[in-house]
Amino acid sequence: MKLQTRDFGEIEIDSREIVTFASPIFGFERYRRFAFLYHEEISEHFIWLQSVEEPALCFILVQPHLISDHYHPQLPDEADDLLGEGECMCWLTVSIREPFEQSTVNLKSPIVVNPTTHLGAQFILDAELPINHPLFRED
Repeated sequence: MKLQTRDFGEIEIDSREIVTFASPIFGFERYRRFAFLYHEEISEHFIWLQSVEEPALCFILVQPHLISDHYHPQLPDEADDLLGEGECMCWLTVSIREPFEQSTVNLKSPIVVNPTTHLGAQFILDAELPINHPLFRED
């Protein structure tokens, strides 16, 4: 299927790869269907979470292990009910800042996706975690 995107123009995606958010992304409750887009020339660790319903809506996500070796989110009990059983992928939302070195990630509210069921959700974790953690490690 053809998909209009914010950052890549019109692209072709496999409609079977669309992720439906069983619990919406906070602040964007109207939008439930997203596609993961990869741009290998930029980085294999960053992805774009592009809305299928709104071309202008796109989030940049990063793998948590790049931010911290100690980030192991404890998902709420309803995670399995919402996403189905199986191994889930966890991603952090990136807020791009100017200058780029001041960009941050949200550790408090990860995006979690079950690649088997193609269901996703954003969870607000109970743990005391920052919503504006530095994207770049100090080391």
